[in-house]
Amino acid sequence: MRVDFRWLMAAVLIAVPAMAADSARRGVTAEDYFAFESISDAHIAPDGKQAAYVLTTVDRQKNRRDSSIWLVAIDGKSAPRRLTAEGVNSTSPRWSPDGSKLAFLSTRASATDQAAEVPRPQICILRMEGGEAQALTHLKSGAGAFQWSPDGKRFVTVSRTGPSDNLAPSARKSDVRHYSHISYKFNDTGWFDDKRGHLWVVDAATGAATQITSGDDWNDADPQWSPDSTRIAFVSDRTGREYDGGYNTDIWVIAANRGPLVKISDHDFEDAQPRWSPDGTQIAFVGQTERRQFPKLYIVSAAGGAKSSLAVEGLDLIPTALHWGPGAHELRFEALVKGETHIFRADLNTRRVSPVTSGERAVRGFDINQKAGVMTYAANTFQRLDDLYAAALDGSGERQLTHLNAALWAGLELASVERVPYKSTDGWNIDGFLAKPIGWQPGKKYPMVLSIHGGPAGQYGVDWYHEFQVYAGKGWAVFFCNPRGSTGYGQEFERGIVNNWGGMDFEDVMTGVDTALKQNPWIDPDRMGVTGGSYGGYLTNWIVGHTTRFKAAVTLRGISNFISDDGTRDGAYGHEDDFKGFLFDDFDQYWDASPLKYARNVKTPILVLHSDNDYRVPLEQGEQWFRALKHYGVNAELVIFPRENHNLTRTGEPKHLVESLNWQCYWFDRFLNGNAKAQPPDAF
Repeated sequence: MRVDFRWLMAAVLIAVPAMAADSARRGVTAEDYFAFESISDAHIAPDGKQAAYVLTTVDRQKNRRDSSIWLVAIDGKSAPRRLTAEGVNSTSPRWSPDGSKLAFLSTRASATDQAAEVPRPQICILRMEGGEAQALTHLKSGAGAFQWSPDGKRFVTVSRTGPSDNLAPSARKSDVRHYSHISYKFNDTGWFDDKRGHLWVVDAATGAATQITSGDDWNDADPQWSPDSTRIAFVSDRTGREYDGGYNTDIWVIAANRGPLVKISDHDFEDAQPRWSPDGTQIAFVGQTERRQFPKLYIVSAAGGAKSSLAVEGLDLIPTALHWGPGAHELRFEALVKGETHIFRADLNTRRVSPVTSGERAVRGFDINQKAGVMTYAANTFQRLDDLYAAALDGSGERQLTHLNAALWAGLELASVERVPYKSTDGWNIDGFLAKPIGWQPGKKYPMVLSIHGGPAGQYGVDWYHEFQVYAGKGWAVFFCNPRGSTGYGQEFERGIVNNWGGMDFEDVMTGVDTALKQNPWIDPDRMGVTGGSYGGYLTNWIVGHTTRFKAAVTLRGISNFISDDGTRDGAYGHEDDFKGFLFDDFDQYWDASPLKYARNVKTPILVLHSDNDYRVPLEQGEQWFRALKHYGVNAELVIFPRENHNLTRTGEPKHLVESLNWQCYWFDRFLNGNAKAQPPDAF
């Protein structure tokens, strides 16, 4: 065979720098979080030629996230450009119907806002022909979710109002918190005050705002204009029991210039996501006819007084981000499905659902422009954070519009993931996933970290997980799975957790561990760790009380005692759906499912991470668990994060989010790697 040495030499010259670049790459670190660029909330301009989106970065020095609005061409032929100014956060870009203006939310203050105790987000307007953005609204509590009227003359927005609006702080007689309802706090917002979210209509030219809904015992949300700009549909629980354990939100319609309310939906449980048909005669929504049922898609007359009808048959997904269109005979939505997230279409003629997007990835945040025949969406994989994509309405012709984090990816070696499907001990099919450690070499043994997702109605899969990349970068395999109780596998599978906490979910997870070990003999069974947050923290606590197979455990915001958790969490007595009974009617079942009962069995060294202001799984859960373990002589440590709530590892202060991950790595390095010199993140 003849060899062309000129070609061979060229190949060598190309390969040498490529190999050098590969060898220079490193694994992901916790601190890489400070460099991440994240995209969200993209919306296509009316002419279909460009899209506005939110870009969020981290200011490490100021320990905060900064959000700005950017513009990118739909054809992908030009680089994105920034629209909003630096120094203030800007979110929620919304195009005027004629495309001449872009409205968004920002905390930039005008002269009339200077007296506010805390800057509140207001609707701002940016004219696309140029100039600085101007604040349009000056609502005392700021503007929340908002939408242009189709005629471009008004906005509808949600703002919070209450009796204390008319009182100066110095005029208040007392600073105590006084409640008469069973619900009085929420993890994401803290202790409730006397304000409720209601609808305001705002003149798009002058900013004059008129409140059109009211009430002290409910909130109004998700306002949606009718196509003719005369009416607004919204969601509200007007039974008066929203703060007393009620689960009966309905769809309502009100005239934009106020007037009587018309109830549209007809179920005794949660109805949500109202979306008008193109001709304004019907409203689509998601609804439930019983508690914890997967929501179904319904169609109802927009005039009210009629019974709703199922839009499609056999839907066994949880539809979110509902859209009507493109066209009069189609609905679109997002849903989790078997470790992925995709866009689906519901054909109202055939009454069938089919996927629009596909692939081993998570697709979310879609927008459609029927006139231009285009849609946009964000998508990520196990190895990449979200970027923005455009495609035809049927999903064909996909093209990538942004290339965020490209410089960062160029210097990183990223772990890949493979599915590990298996059967549990009772024959149920379970999806598992395994990521190999960075630098994996045949013939070597590697530790493995088992990670358990929250929920339990959550889902692991091919999505981006920073922590898994960090584990892999440390030289540890990562196994994760979707035990029964997980979302994405149908209602029967999700409700398989009922009366089963610590039962078959434990079997599902441990069978997955055994499967991973059997299929991958390079995993060292004597160097395994386990971790998880929220429900994952609960199951981590449960596991170490029922097996000594793990050499280290890290539990984040995990339940240890159902007896004290119920009644102190933000959801009050919120586990009766999981145990088919109220706490005081079946005390023993709640205690039998509590990891605290089995603390005496724990031998595994365990690190307890919890947050000061966690109202979902209160701090006392971590404290009880830690103290019980110390009582029984377990090697345990407790770390409490100030100012943080249940969402620490997703939306916490950037420095705390990174430190939390470093605490996990410290513990696993110490006990899986046997590094006696491992230093905790707070070491001086």
